Amino acid sequence: MKRLGSKCCYWKKVIHFLHSHPQSFSLPAPLPQWPQGEGFGTGKINLGEIEVCEITNFEFIWGCNLTQDSKRGISFYKPYGVPNGYFILGYYCQSNRKPIRGFVLVAREVGTSEKEDSGSNNPDYAPALIKPLDYSLVWCIDERSKDGVNGCAYFWFPQAPDGYKALGFLVTNTPEKPETQEIRCVRADLTDNCEAYRQILKINSRYLQLTLGVWSTRPCDRGMHGKGVTVGTFFCSSHWSCGELNIACLKNLNSNLHAMPNLSQLHALINHYGPTVFFHPAEVYLPSSVSWFFENGALLYRKNVSQGESINSEGSNLPAGGTNDGEYWIDLPNDARRETVKHGNIASAKLYLHVKPAFGGTYTDIVMWVFCPFNGPGILKLEFMNVSLGKIGQHVGDWEHFTLRISNFTGELWGIYLSQHSGGHWVEVTDLEFIEGNKACIYSSKYGHASFAHPGTYLQGSSKIGIGIRNDAAKSNNFVESSSQYEIIAAEYLGDGVVTEPCWLQYMREWGPKITYDSRTELDKIIRRLPPMFRNSVKNVFAKFPNELSGEEGPTGPKEKNNWFGDERW
Repeated sequence: MKRLGSKCCYWKKVIHFLHSHPQSFSLPAPLPQWPQGEGFGTGKINLGEIEVCEITNFEFIWGCNLTQDSKRGISFYKPYGVPNGYFILGYYCQSNRKPIRGFVLVAREVGTSEKEDSGSNNPDYAPALIKPLDYSLVWCIDERSKDGVNGCAYFWFPQAPDGYKALGFLVTNTPEKPETQEIRCVRADLTDNCEAYRQILKINSRYLQLTLGVWSTRPCDRGMHGKGVTVGTFFCSSHWSCGELNIACLKNLNSNLHAMPNLSQLHALINHYGPTVFFHPAEVYLPSSVSWFFENGALLYRKNVSQGESINSEGSNLPAGGTNDGEYWIDLPNDARRETVKHGNIASAKLYLHVKPAFGGTYTDIVMWVFCPFNGPGILKLEFMNVSLGKIGQHVGDWEHFTLRISNFTGELWGIYLSQHSGGHWVEVTDLEFIEGNKACIYSSKYGHASFAHPGTYLQGSSKIGIGIRNDAAKSNNFVESSSQYEIIAAEYLGDGVVTEPCWLQYMREWGPKITYDSRTELDKIIRRLPPMFRNSVKNVFAKFPNELSGEEGPTGPKEKNNWFGDERW
């Protein structure tokens, strides 16, 4: 750690302190009054020995900017408006590129006075929350600029007593150590491991001998059964990489998940937030319901049996359970209905919903699955040229999804995960396009049905050189309203008998046949047809293609996907 002294003049040229800060973000429409329930939407969640609530109001402490564009800066904030009896666990920071849209949790011990009374006679009693012993200075800038803008910043790490963990850092603009009363550490058995997620700031100046990295954090234990609870604080280090984190997250030890929405609240959330899914105006491979697909001639095949078997509308004659062992697969009808079924039936289409806990039950994930009977071929973009990839990329059966993540503290939507072929990413609520109230738009790409937040052409491959597989997304009259056209197919946390899973959900094999061909030969044919100037670049793009573009093979159903029990790629 270095103090700047006379080098502050150089520092002023590369860091511009902020005179103004981003405004807070609000959803387009106010939240409704959610139906009555147990703990959902009450603003606080019991995690066992401690209770937490979400703070979204902040007091600006310090900010820096490494360019002339103030929106590329970062700001650090102290939570304010903390309810009586609750304690801060750490401060908050975010980039200035977007409106303020974040939170930190504050905590209080449940039944503190009773435990303290009993603890006076119990040598093994250890409070859930405790003040730090001291603070260590992690990083600082200790000079003021001539224009009077406060340029001082000090990053403090709480030193927890034995058996306790710190959950965040503090930032001050004066060199005095914060009061130990300012923050609380948490007993170690009430915490869980966390990991660095996204890097928010990186300062590395050899001249100043300054290094600072700031990352957001997330629990290591995530997914439907994960108990890790994200606190909303940040991790910082005066080293180039984050290494092993010395802070923790919380753990939900309250097994009844009382903050998850009940069935009435769940329907209210879907009605309020359900996005409109738009299909491209030129899309010919539209979605359908699963029952329409079965009723219109889809066939179940078994290995070494030439004849396919009709599937009833509920899929009750599909083999249930097991694994994808290659013994069974589904195919289109083998009669005159084949082409008709391939093009889907949007009038019958619906979203199939899996609802599950996230971050230890402090959030709800509503996973919305859309089914298309057929996935169309890929189209290669070469700057101003488009080249059809023929059969490469096409397959029978296509399952795509997007996920709404909702805070159980308030019922607010926090983001949507968009699946895109073999990958995907989270889109923060500040970057969504809303069509009506708090209902977002989802754009399904032409032929491939990948999900995007905005219309446009997205390249899968090497977009920097203008070469890749086209994903064209646009608004049209072909759309599905997920707020009304949906079916809840699973919500395990509600208990047995509340939601009945459809028979076809238990089918763990492929929804389309596997057709083997030499994809390398097919790609070489395409490359030979291209102008010489593009051939090497296209070869490099083809080398990065996911497996789904190297042959025809139907996907497995929703319950066989990693995200059924696991977390999305947050």
